[in-house]
Amino acid sequence: MHDMIRKTVATAALALLATSPITYAMDTAPAGAAPAAVLSARSAAPLAPGLLKVDEYKETDVWGRIRSGYAIPDLDNSLVARHTQAYSARPDSLKRISGRASPYLYHVVQELEKRGMPTELALLPVIESGFNPQALSTANAAGLWQFVPGTGKDYNLKQNMFKDERRGVLASTDAALSYLQRLYTMFGDWQLALAAYNWGEGNIQRIIKKNQALGKGTDFDSLAELMPAETRNYVPKLQAVKNIVANPSQYNVALPAIENQPYFTAVDKTSDIDVAVAAQLAEMSLDEFRALNPQFKKPVITGGEKTKILLPKENAEKFHLNLAQWGRELSTWTTHKITGARVSIASLASKFGTTPEIIRQANNIPAKTTLKAGSTILVPKASASQAGDIAENIIENAVVAFEAERSPRVKASASRYKAKAGTSSKKRISRNTSSKRKQR
Repeated sequence: MHDMIRKTVATAALALLATSPITYAMDTAPAGAAPAAVLSARSAAPLAPGLLKVDEYKETDVWGRIRSGYAIPDLDNSLVARHTQAYSARPDSLKRISGRASPYLYHVVQELEKRGMPTELALLPVIESGFNPQALSTANAAGLWQFVPGTGKDYNLKQNMFKDERRGVLASTDAALSYLQRLYTMFGDWQLALAAYNWGEGNIQRIIKKNQALGKGTDFDSLAELMPAETRNYVPKLQAVKNIVANPSQYNVALPAIENQPYFTAVDKTSDIDVAVAAQLAEMSLDEFRALNPQFKKPVITGGEKTKILLPKENAEKFHLNLAQWGRELSTWTTHKITGARVSIASLASKFGTTPEIIRQANNIPAKTTLKAGSTILVPKASASQAGDIAENIIENAVVAFEAERSPRVKASASRYKAKAGTSSKKRISRNTSSKRKQR
């Protein structure tokens, strides 16, 4: 029965795609990104009129549940009409986004209901990332909700060498809803809150003051001409998606039922565990496991008791049963700090009984580069003395820096790259959420 439900969920069609900068993010996920189909903030805004409480739901389908909680005033203009037509006219794109949304949609809707927020906000990741947790923008905005590093830190999304919670389903959803609540509290208007989510609250405040000084309106329609094109189209795109979900048949769109029940459950991690081992214990493929746990960047899952692994309920039961009978070490990885200059990858591989390729792959070390002194890298455990979990201070502070390999003929100029989250080798993204949340 569970397999049948999962098959139905994975093939559910979400009629939601348009040609936009986000289309690129959806259709060009990073190599190796797994399709999802294989698989306390400020107080909530007042319960909007017509929004049902959690315990009042009788819906058996997530789409009906979303429709029941619509609470943002409708927008009706030429941009909405254009995006509605574009979304409903691309069946191939609908299939791609369908599988990505199905494992996450129930959870997002449930979290919105808990906070008394409009349930059409569950459709916002369609605009942001196409429900692809691996989506990464040119401004380094990541995950379902597209947080840049600085804003992610402002909302307590951990970013270090081992994990990036901007990609984690639970953490990023909680952070995004907290941010949206804050923006709604600031503007008292969901359309302006959404525009601020895209462009930054400081920019929306500035154009409101400008129109006030001119005696003009300060609603979304009145301010739209002062917004950049992306933001001017942002709210109409969500309205377009909302229109299709509200009445699929009107747009010749089929929305097969998505069961109104949790797709996954959270399992406590007891100690460091290899991603491959966790997937094996849960009797899942690596792709399926990573689709629910995209925040883990390394082949080992580290962290304390607050670290959760998401698994479908049936697989969670298998995980616990298999774990009780495992009898072997759960993690084969530890860390090593480079103390000398220009240590070769080959010598490290020899020291830890592995290959240079494995060292490079585990640490994302670019070709034709070597490690600089002070770098902390992941290496296979070479002896029993290395048993135990990777220490929390290492998890939080580890960085890795590279330099070009020296040529026997030409002295290469050194370049440094940090794996520490929130930095970029090309440009720095501001943490100031009062001015701009992200750039595309």
